[in-house]
Amino acid sequence: MSYLVLARKWRPKKFAEVVGQQHVLRALINGLDQDRLHHAFLFAGTRGVGKTTLARIFAKSLNCEQGISSTPCGECNSCVEVDNGRFVDLIEVDAASRTKVDDTRELLDNVQYAPSRGRYKVYLIDEVHMLSTSSFNALLKTLEEPPPHVKFLFATTDPQKLPVTILSRCLQFNLRRLDIKQISDHLAFILQQENIDFEAEALNQIAFAADGSMRDALSLLDQAIAFSGGKVTTEIVSQMLGSVSQQQLVQLLEALAAKDAKSLLIYIDELASLGRDFVVVLDGLMTSLQRIATIQLIADTESLDQQDDAALQNLANVFSAETVQLLYQIALHGKRDMPYAADPRSGFEMTLLRMLSFQPQAVTFNAGQPPVKKSQANSESAPVSAAVSSSVEPAATYSPPSGSTVTHSTKAEPESAEPPPSAPAKLEVKEPPPVEPESHSIVVTNTSTEVQPKETAHSNSDDASQLLNLTTANWTALIAQLKLSAFARQLADHCAYLRSDKNKIYLSVASELQHLANDKSVAKLQAAVSKQLQFEVTLVFTETTDTENVPTLAAERAQQAAELQQNAVDAIHNDPVVEQIKNAFNARIIDTTIKPL
Repeated sequence: MSYLVLARKWRPKKFAEVVGQQHVLRALINGLDQDRLHHAFLFAGTRGVGKTTLARIFAKSLNCEQGISSTPCGECNSCVEVDNGRFVDLIEVDAASRTKVDDTRELLDNVQYAPSRGRYKVYLIDEVHMLSTSSFNALLKTLEEPPPHVKFLFATTDPQKLPVTILSRCLQFNLRRLDIKQISDHLAFILQQENIDFEAEALNQIAFAADGSMRDALSLLDQAIAFSGGKVTTEIVSQMLGSVSQQQLVQLLEALAAKDAKSLLIYIDELASLGRDFVVVLDGLMTSLQRIATIQLIADTESLDQQDDAALQNLANVFSAETVQLLYQIALHGKRDMPYAADPRSGFEMTLLRMLSFQPQAVTFNAGQPPVKKSQANSESAPVSAAVSSSVEPAATYSPPSGSTVTHSTKAEPESAEPPPSAPAKLEVKEPPPVEPESHSIVVTNTSTEVQPKETAHSNSDDASQLLNLTTANWTALIAQLKLSAFARQLADHCAYLRSDKNKIYLSVASELQHLANDKSVAKLQAAVSKQLQFEVTLVFTETTDTENVPTLAAERAQQAAELQQNAVDAIHNDPVVEQIKNAFNARIIDTTIKPL
C-alpha cells in the first residue's frame, strides 16, 4: 500500500478519537443517542480543528447499518465506505469551486430522491461561505423545510460571511483552536504508535508553530520525520522551523538576570550562526516572560502548566515582578521597531541591550524629601531634613499584624511582597494644631491574635512622645521614605495626617478613595510605619469629604508639578527670542505642548 500522510492516516474515525472540542462532541453525541436530530448543522472554526472530520463521523453515525448511534461500528459496509470516501449517500461539495447558482440548483434537484443505500442522504458542503448570494437564496427554502431523509452539514472558516437567513436555519457549532498541550500530547501518541523516537521539547515547538491546528501540526511532523531521518529532536525541529529552543531562551534570560553583556552577545552570535529568525526569537522571549509572570502570580506551583519547567521557575525567583513587566514591554517595543532597524540582528541586539540598560539597579534608594511648595522651602526644608534621617541604628525586626480589618466590606486585592524598609526616622518636636475635617470614621482594628512587638531601644513613654511630636510635614517625609508595594503606596500617598494619640495615628482618606483602605493595604502600611518607628503603631482611618483641604503626599506632588508647569509656560511666554519668532511668523504658543525640564 502506498504511503499515507499522517493527517489522513490518523484522521479520527469515531467521536472518542477526536482531540478537544468537547463542547461540540457532547451536543452531537446527546443528539444521536436521544434521537433529537436537527436537519442542518454548521461547523465553524479555523483550519485543521476537525470540521470536516466531525461531519464525516456524524454522517457515519446516521447511516451505520447497526442503527443510529454515537458509536458507529466502523465495520459495516456503510461505515467502511464513509471512511474511504466512497459512500454514495454522502455528497461532499466544495463550495469554493461550485459557487454559481446553477450548481446549487443542480444539487437541489436531487434532494427529493430517497437515499440509495443509507438511512439519510447527507450533503456536506465545505467552505460554504464561498457560495454566491444567489446560491444562498436558492438554498433557503430547501434548508428550512428539507425532506425527512436529508441532512445538511456545512463547514466554514468564516461564518461572518454567511447570510443571517442561513445561520438562523442551522445549529451552529464553533470549534476552538487546540492548545499546545493537546497538540503535543496527540503527536507524542502518534509517534509512539509509529515507533519513532522524539523529544518532548521538539513536539512543543511543532505544536506552537501549528497555531492551534492539528492538521498543520501533523504536516509539520511529517516534514520533521523526513528531515531528521527517523528521530524527531529539538535541534532538528529548530533548524526546520527556524525557531529557537527553550534552552536558548533560558540562556538569554539568565544572561539578562546576571547583567552579563558579554555572554548575551555570544548567545546572539550563536543564534545568528544557526540562521534563526530574530523576530521569532523575540516572540519566544516574550512568551517566556509571560510564563514567568504567570509563575510569579500563581503561588501554587502544582496548578502551573507542565511547560513551566524548573528553569523558568528559577528565573521567576530571580526577577522581580516589575522587572519582568519592564522586559516584556521593551521586547514588545523592540518587535514594533524591528522593521526600522538596519537589519533584524541589530534590532534584536539593541532590544536586549535596552533590557540590560533599563533594568532597576540593586542600589539603596535615596528616600529624598517630599515635594514642598516654593513658599515653604525656606521654612520647612530644614526641619523635614532633620526629621527624616537615615543615619541611625537599624530597626528591630517587626512582624506585621496577622489580620487587620476595616469596618466597610472591601475585598483586599493581592499584593506583592514588600521589600524591607530602610532605616527608621527620627521626628522633630513640633506640635501643630490638630486638623479634623468633617468626616465619617473608618476604624482599623486588629481582630486576630495580637502581635507582640520585639524589644526596641525606646521605652513606651518615648514611643508616645514621638507620636505626640508627629507633624504633617514629617509624616509626609516618613511615608515618602517607606518602601511599599503598589496598593499600600497608593494608600500612603492619598491619606493625610490628622493627629496622634498614644500608639495610634489618625489619618484621613477622601470618601471616593476609601476603597484604598482595604485590609491588606492597611496591614502593609501599618507594618512599614511600625518598623520605621521601631515600635508598634495602629493606624485609624477616617473618611472625609473635604478633599480640597487634605494635605496628602499625592496632592503636594500634583501641586508641585502644576507649579513647575506654570513656571515653564511663563518662561516661554516671557522669552524675547520666542516673542520675535511669534511676530515674524504670526505664530501662537500652544501651552499644552510645553513641558517643564
